[in-house]
Amino acid sequence: MLRVVTTFLSSLTEEQRKKATFPFGDEERFNWHFVPRDRKGVPLKEMTPAQQKMAMAILQTALSNQGYQKAKSIMEMEVILKAIEKHPPENTYRDPGKYYFSVFGQPSEQEPWGCRIEGHHLSLNFSSATGSLVAETPAFMGSNPAIVPDGPEKGKQILKEEATLGFNLVQSFNPEQMKKALINEVAPNEIVTSNSRKALLEKPEGILFSEMTLKQQQLLKDLLNVYLNKYNSELATDLRAKVEKAGLSKTYFAWAGSQTPEVGKAHYYRIHNPVLLIEYDNSQNNANHVHTVVRDLTNDFGEDALQAHYQKHPHE
Repeated sequence: MLRVVTTFLSSLTEEQRKKATFPFGDEERFNWHFVPRDRKGVPLKEMTPAQQKMAMAILQTALSNQGYQKAKSIMEMEVILKAIEKHPPENTYRDPGKYYFSVFGQPSEQEPWGCRIEGHHLSLNFSSATGSLVAETPAFMGSNPAIVPDGPEKGKQILKEEATLGFNLVQSFNPEQMKKALINEVAPNEIVTSNSRKALLEKPEGILFSEMTLKQQQLLKDLLNVYLNKYNSELATDLRAKVEKAGLSKTYFAWAGSQTPEVGKAHYYRIHNPVLLIEYDNSQNNANHVHTVVRDLTNDFGEDALQAHYQKHPHE
């Protein structure tokens, strides 16, 4: 990642580099969101084809092939959404070129630095210290529509596994288990933690991993891996080890809303343990609009790891 980010920055003009780079301590590093809005950074639409290729190489380095294809499809969904919403050709509200690349600090093996790739329905944040990637969250992926209703791409569903495995698990519960898992008959209208700098939930709710059958436990692990395996194998392994060290026995699965997979029936779930929070929400636009997020409850933006770095290596 250090190499591809450095290569990307070296390809930019002076004006582009001013847009793309920020001091590592700048508050902009925590200014993340997943709605269609103007952002800081340099967008794909202002890059040459060669620069775009270098920018996308950052994603390819950090993500698995599966994760990269999902991120790329989310960008491309802007074209489909523009057609669905009947925006005129000159309108740029929905635009696959409005995905912004930002770098915080000077990429180096000695000093902390980070990067962000963000636009509508995509926010990926990475933080590094002393040559190691110390954080890969917050990580947001969404899709509107969740399932393309018509046109040449009819039936396309970018976040299909996230939905299917969630329903497979909730539909496997017996009535007693369902009483624990179902935290509300109505799904929230959004992921609960939204774009907060630090993800906080008052308490874990739902059914514990240890209260599931072996088959259900495997389903939950499969669902967890759908999210972790979006990263490259090294990052996925690190996150999985962190979850396992905290204890799968302390992991909760919670559901809200409809347990029937149909457009128009809003539903929500989350996976929550002491170190990780995953949220999935499909309630907006007649429940055909998905938001998903992965939060590291101990280390979003690498704050804990970076604090330890600064204690060991004081900076002015």
